[in-house]
Order: sequence, then C-alpha cells, then structure tokens
Amino acid sequence: MSIIEVNSSNFEQEVLKSDKPVLVDFWAEWCGPCKMLSPVVDQVAEENAGIKVCKLNVDDAQDIAIQYGVMSIPTLIVFKDGKAVDQSVGVVPKAAIEELVSL
Repeated sequence: MSIIEVNSSNFEQEVLKSDKPVLVDFWAEWCGPCKMLSPVVDQVAEENAGIKVCKLNVDDAQDIAIQYGVMSIPTLIVFKDGKAVDQSVGVVPKAAIEELVSL
C-alpha cells in the first residue's frame, strides 16, 4: 500500500475518517532519526494491507503536531476510529512498529 502525505487540509479525511487503522509518521526534512525510520515505515506500509500509513511533515502542519502533543520526532501515532490509540517516539525496530499497529 502506498504512503499518503497528510497535512492540515486532508488530515481529517485521510486519518480521522478512515475506515481502517492509520499509522501516522510525524517527521521533518531536517530530522536525522526520521530519515533512519522512514524506510522501516515504508516497509511496514508495503507488508500490511490492513492499515493505512500516512506521513505528516511537522513543519508543514504544526497545528496537528501540537494537537496530538508531538514534542519530539520521529513520533508514530496509531489512529483507530478517529482517535489516537497508541504511539511511539524515536527510532524503533520494525517489530515494534508492527506490534503498535496490530491493535
């Protein structure tokens, strides 16, 4: 499944109104650890058709990052039925991401 870039204008439609669980990767272009985590998130997206994976650049959508209390990046938040249900902060192994989305 392809990764969807989300921002302030499409976040509600793509994430909050999704009919399947959504993993959102909060990242920024200047963030080294984000670049380390990105290929792992891409792999999880390819291998798990039952979830939607989105990436949100915190520099482009600071309002959403603030709304969900994202203080450091990378942060991964899992949304289910329009609510944030779990999250992890920092670079984590693929197994930890898969466990996060297996709610």
